[in-house]
Amino acid sequence: MEIRYLGFEQRQNSRVYRFDVCTDGRLTKQVSVTADIAVFRNHSVGIQEGPFLSGNKLTADLERGWEGEHELTAADLRAYADAKALADAKRAGTRKAPRRRPGVQAETEQKSPWRKFGI
Repeated sequence: MEIRYLGFEQRQNSRVYRFDVCTDGRLTKQVSVTADIAVFRNHSVGIQEGPFLSGNKLTADLERGWEGEHELTAADLRAYADAKALADAKRAGTRKAPRRRPGVQAETEQKSPWRKFGI
């Protein structure tokens, strides 16, 4: 199964993301996923993430055999925002502190006449 993003339509306070669903190289149907713009704002998710998240939602729905309307819900965006925050925290935790050469600062303090100004 292959899903191709076609674009979106703006409708009042929501976006409708359109996709082609192909099976065995043949077009089987066109499907759309609806997303409320306010939900993106409430969960601090950029609107540019919409096609990616809608594609993931559509793939999951089709694998479950869902034939109804597809909608990107608040729970979907909350899960994405939580996963992204966790990944950012892990990435920040794995960063190394900058290496400093031992003794360089103490050596600089002893040689500079300005460091002991007023003593």
